[in-house]
Amino acid sequence: MAVIEWEVSAWAEFSAHVKYAREEYGKKTMNKWLDEIDIIYDRLQKYPTSYTIEQLLKDKPDIYRSCHLMNRRFKLIYYYHEPSDTVYIVDLWDTRMNPECLKDRIR
Repeated sequence: MAVIEWEVSAWAEFSAHVKYAREEYGKKTMNKWLDEIDIIYDRLQKYPTSYTIEQLLKDKPDIYRSCHLMNRRFKLIYYYHEPSDTVYIVDLWDTRMNPECLKDRIR
């Protein structure tokens, strides 16, 4: 089973959205976020390459993949390092943003 590691900035982004969901919409909405991430974790650990390749990042040296959260409002951006069997989550991207911004966020 793959190990999942978050970039500090991606974890901060996710945590901020979970906190915002709790404050603005209540515990039920916050729990939806947490339930979704649990499902994604399970799938990433078992099948780390099962999500689609992120076409906006196809020119980057690593193969970035993405999966949707919260009714397709956000994308969890990650890459899989097969030799270490590790999934690196590098960003939580708000899909309402300009797609070109994603390219700039991923170095």
